[in-house]
Amino acid sequence: MNLINELFTHHGLLAVALAVLLEQLGAPLPSTPVLLLAGVEAATRESFGSRAFLAATTAALLANSLWFWAGRRLGRRVLSALCMISISPDSCVRQNEASFARRGVLTLVIAKFVPGLSILAPPLAGALGMSARRFLGWNLLGSALWAGVAIGVGRVFHAQIDGVLRAMSRLGSVALVIALAALAGYLGWRLWRRAVVKRELRRFERVAPADVAHWLQTRQDVVLVDVRAAAPGVPPMPRLPGARHLDLGALGDAALADWPLAAEFVTYCACPNDASAVKAAQWLKQHGREARVLRGGIEAWTEAGFTLETA
Repeated sequence: MNLINELFTHHGLLAVALAVLLEQLGAPLPSTPVLLLAGVEAATRESFGSRAFLAATTAALLANSLWFWAGRRLGRRVLSALCMISISPDSCVRQNEASFARRGVLTLVIAKFVPGLSILAPPLAGALGMSARRFLGWNLLGSALWAGVAIGVGRVFHAQIDGVLRAMSRLGSVALVIALAALAGYLGWRLWRRAVVKRELRRFERVAPADVAHWLQTRQDVVLVDVRAAAPGVPPMPRLPGARHLDLGALGDAALADWPLAAEFVTYCACPNDASAVKAAQWLKQHGREARVLRGGIEAWTEAGFTLETA
């Protein structure tokens, strides 16, 4: 307790800026507790709240801008790299794409309030082709809202938070052991789920890009299905020749209203483990269609030398 008070007395703004910067850069270190503590400190120091708000917003905007430009320069490769260190790599890109498809730029406003969206929303915005001006404006709004809410909650409930800190101080090392055990249990469960899902994804039938290209030339019953999200307000992405789009956020019988029953469907995405494509193929099979997955998605297709078309 005394250590925390001393930290915020002498290095409060630095602690806020570093915590936010590290979390937004991808470190598994939540900054919301630090912002709550900044709100507690703001209850006793008049100008501290506004300065902490400015420090947090600036740090978040800096880190998010770096990821945005990485997404613009490297495309979806940076997303795959981020998902490799994610606890849920099978769904991290799919969930972010679905959010952009439903909400567009509003995703940048709510991203920091939704687990899994915060780190991937900026590079995905860059990879989708969002303009820098739109990104900076909406991301600034989202960062300011998130920082303001966290610091405001800390200030409003400063007495209760202070009481919790005092209780933990009295527990001493016991509180630390409980916290570490809870964290270890959570991480263990998520890692187990990650292994189970990755094993299920590997079992689904894949087809190589060369085989799909051959089918397109020799067969009339092959339908390519693009399951990448189409975000409002950003340019359409190049796709495989003749591909149809399937919105994973709006699956239903109406989505297949004009789709042939006897076709061979090949789904593809741009995500780790072909997770979104597997989900779409499974859904198509459940609705009586034959479906396979393009191994490696659109990146494997282009690396094999096959062409794309403008949607």
